[in-house]
Amino acid sequence: MTPATSADLTGRVALVTGAAKRTGRGLALALARAGADVVVHYGRSRQEADSAVAEITALGRRGFAVSADLARPGEAERLVETALERAGRLDVLVNNVGNYPLGDPLGLTPDEFRATLETNLTAPYALIRAARPALAASGSGHVVNLGYAGVEHLVANTRAMAYQISKAGLLVLTRSLAQALGPEGIRVNMISPGHIDNSVDLPADIQNHVPLGRPARVDDIAGALLFLLSPAGAYITGANLEVAGGYRLSLADSLR
Repeated sequence: MTPATSADLTGRVALVTGAAKRTGRGLALALARAGADVVVHYGRSRQEADSAVAEITALGRRGFAVSADLARPGEAERLVETALERAGRLDVLVNNVGNYPLGDPLGLTPDEFRATLETNLTAPYALIRAARPALAASGSGHVVNLGYAGVEHLVANTRAMAYQISKAGLLVLTRSLAQALGPEGIRVNMISPGHIDNSVDLPADIQNHVPLGRPARVDDIAGALLFLLSPAGAYITGANLEVAGGYRLSLADSLR
């Protein structure tokens, strides 16, 4: 008997954005291990995407590498269309990709600021909108958006302002669409990591920032995703699940 907390995704198809490298790749492989066929979206990392597909195939699942520039209008819709053409169905959409420009809050040009919002917020909206019929037809469609720890208790982050704005908007999107799409059998949730061991700005003194004393591993994020896709998570929608080891539990922590 399959435990309630185990996800059996046999016969399902997942689309993971930004799945060629790092966290997205780990999520794609975790879904494949749980039985899903996986569409690996990538921007420019073709070699890494093909490598991820090879790993998925080695697990006995189908993998498909599909390129799309999610900062450009129309690319999200084309990505979903291509995924459906190649995989035949779509049950899970993981909006993982996210631009993370660091620096002075006015250091971005308007076009760079706009591109961050397009990739991190507008593209997930467009992907969900385009995938809606397929997710509804699935009977158990599920969207998981990737946020960041502390998104529900905003404290200004001048080093990553555009990113923070986009992810705060993504939380509103998550909860609004959870309400709107619930009657169609589509669940929409958010997973919000803190520092991950592959983070570009991982502090050297991580133990002083995270109560559990270490950064997240990709397996921690994947575990949360598989929980939401398991029978134990089947009645959860509109939730933001922080997987951050206690990072940013307090205002003082968020300012360090």
